[in-house]
Amino acid sequence: MSMLKEKLAQIFPPLRQEIQSFVKQYGDKVVSQVTLAQAYGGMRGVKCLVCDTSEVPPDKGLIIRGIELKYLFDKWPEEILWLLLTGELPTPEELKDLQAELKAHEEVPDYVWQVLDTMPADSHPMTMFNTAILVMQRESVFAKRYAQGMKKEEYWEATYDDLINIIAKLPAIGAYVYRKRFNKGPRIESDKTADWAKNFVHMIGLPDPNEELTKLMRLYFTLHCDHEGGNVSAFSAATINSALSDLYYALSGGLNGLAGPLHGLANQECLAWIIGVVEKFGGVPTHEELEKYAWETLNSGRVIPGYGHAVLRITDPRFDAFLEFGKKYFPEDPIFKTVARVYEVVPNVLKQVQKIKDPWPNVDAASGATIYHYGMTEFSYYTVLFSISRALGICSQAVVARAMGYPITRPKSLTTASYRKIVEAAS
Repeated sequence: MSMLKEKLAQIFPPLRQEIQSFVKQYGDKVVSQVTLAQAYGGMRGVKCLVCDTSEVPPDKGLIIRGIELKYLFDKWPEEILWLLLTGELPTPEELKDLQAELKAHEEVPDYVWQVLDTMPADSHPMTMFNTAILVMQRESVFAKRYAQGMKKEEYWEATYDDLINIIAKLPAIGAYVYRKRFNKGPRIESDKTADWAKNFVHMIGLPDPNEELTKLMRLYFTLHCDHEGGNVSAFSAATINSALSDLYYALSGGLNGLAGPLHGLANQECLAWIIGVVEKFGGVPTHEELEKYAWETLNSGRVIPGYGHAVLRITDPRFDAFLEFGKKYFPEDPIFKTVARVYEVVPNVLKQVQKIKDPWPNVDAASGATIYHYGMTEFSYYTVLFSISRALGICSQAVVARAMGYPITRPKSLTTASYRKIVEAAS
């Protein structure tokens, strides 16, 4: 048994007992109320989910297992995976053991490559990526053991096995989707000595002479790993998994949600806007030019992409991390300089618009510019990068949920006529 699985076997039983006692003692306490506007507004702000891997307070941003993200910028994705599952960062020995476990499960079945090769040449990269995950469902340890009559207390163990099998293969799948979809040449075999993110960079085939792209990918995969349980991809995957559909079903379903323009495609729109600004002004605009253009954008009924967030009321710490990275490695890049200058100008403009609650940038305002700098200019692929990272959180949430024995997700829906009766009775 791996060190991580052994640690979870020690952590989960007492934690499950603790939660069961907590719910038994306080189960009748009211923790949230729902307004009619929330019922019709996507359940925004309704407290009705449990996610112990991370939280996103409006005044702090992402916190992973009690640690603010700003203290994790230098951690590798494998360390974050350990943290998401256990609540602790791994020791060097534990990290090495987890990396070895992932390496042992990284080989992708040949039929996956065959499926990708037979897809239409113009398939969207996310369609290819999610299809590859779903087609591997026949490998699910959970599905096999459930069919054999596995005990409920063992659900997490089989889900963990699926997590390792999936996470280990995502860099190779993601890299081949890029090379296949954008005609970059044949598939590149894995580097058996490389860590998770470095191996992805190796297999994608872009130049990386100083390992700056490797450093960026380690950062990128860390920053996008999790964002509590209420976002579309996490919530969708958790709902699917709550029906005891295995992780292959759940992850592919959640990532299909990530492919939406209001979720994972946002960084593409942000980068396109920045490039448009540079083209409009023939280079990096002045502060005065940007301020005027920002007002023109707003007055025409459009938004400034990358500014504002459903939860946050501060600058997204993930934006800070990318801004810091760009200033260190390519401060004179015109696209990046424009991103930085927009940050200097736009919040002050947005503060003057009464209806805007959050004038600060989110992660999407900067992430695309960093990737673009290193030669990955195919916008439609960016959500695959997001997906590789977010799989860490989605899969970790599933392991924890099965370990705690959480039931199937089944909220109650009402018709508009029923809501009218409730409102009229309360008036």
